[in-house]
Amino acid sequence: MNINQIFFILTLLTVFSLTSCGQTQVFIPKEFVETVPPKAGSSEWYQLNHSRNEFAVKIIDRKLEIKKVEEVNECELNISNGKLVGVNRGEWGGILTFVPTDTTKSKVEIKRGNIKFIFSFKNKVYFIEALAHMGYNGGAIFVLDTTDNKFTYSLLVDFDDAPEAFAIYQDKFLIATQERFYVVQNFKKELIFQDTFWSSLYPNSIAVLDDKNVFIGMRSGIVKLDLTTKTLKFYKNDK
Repeated sequence: MNINQIFFILTLLTVFSLTSCGQTQVFIPKEFVETVPPKAGSSEWYQLNHSRNEFAVKIIDRKLEIKKVEEVNECELNISNGKLVGVNRGEWGGILTFVPTDTTKSKVEIKRGNIKFIFSFKNKVYFIEALAHMGYNGGAIFVLDTTDNKFTYSLLVDFDDAPEAFAIYQDKFLIATQERFYVVQNFKKELIFQDTFWSSLYPNSIAVLDDKNVFIGMRSGIVKLDLTTKTLKFYKNDK
């Protein structure tokens, strides 16, 4: 056996070992620097809070992509005969509306409230409502019945903290709220992180590679969560 054959075998063994152990290497751009998470309310935290940089995360072809984004206050979901439109204006309120494809028909107001997300899951339609203003901080997941365009909704899960970012991973919902992180499965919530440093850093997106590589985009940087060990790392970019 020559040296090239030995090197090839060792390389295969290394790859197999990493795969077997569930370890995945995720490249994080060098401008995002791993930093000790600041304490909410500290001078370091205020600096991050006043940054104009909002970063969103996605996983594409098993690679992490990060880009700057601006605030979005509307969401949509196409359904039969039209689309659902959700509006979130914070303290000024919002609304969930059905807009028919047939323009001769009128819009249908379904619910008043700040609508953060509208999505389909296992052939049903859901929406998430959230508000953090003055003394109120909360939100909820609702299921929406759209039968014959006669809209009714029911509360499934409520939160004592306003949902900010959301993703579906396998059969679970991952939700980053103002100060916490939840996993919701079978419409039962599990609190994974609480009293997090990202209060008022406005999480905007969640990207999932696997249970050990869950990323949250927010103001001034991104966070990497490991749901198996319930640990997090903060990567700052406040320039």
